[in-house]
Amino acid sequence: MKLLLDAHTFLWFVWDERQLTNDAKVLIVNPTNQKLISTATYWEIAIKVSIGKLDLGEPYRAFIHREIARNHFDLLHVSVDHAAAVSVLPFHHRDPFDRMLIAQAMVEQIPIVSGDRAFDAYPITRLW
Repeated sequence: MKLLLDAHTFLWFVWDERQLTNDAKVLIVNPTNQKLISTATYWEIAIKVSIGKLDLGEPYRAFIHREIARNHFDLLHVSVDHAAAVSVLPFHHRDPFDRMLIAQAMVEQIPIVSGDRAFDAYPITRLW
């Protein structure tokens, strides 16, 4: 199964944070699942680092490259179809990065692993 990881899911997994549910962790560690990180997610993380809202404890580039490779995550690039879906997406969720993830999940027909209940207002599957 393909899974799209939200930014907090990605970070909590690599940091082994307790906020990540056991169900989410089981999905991520399952080697038969393909775990996807949106390019919007690593952009979101970079912005949070740049404004001082997030401290990775090391340079951004080293952290992102290592954790994506070490955890065998694949990248889901933002496409024109994804952007087009955002352009007509209702504003149940206002965060632009999360809106892109929602659009990607809709277009690609894949579930999102996220604790964000606001995603439930959209025709996607949220796993947590």
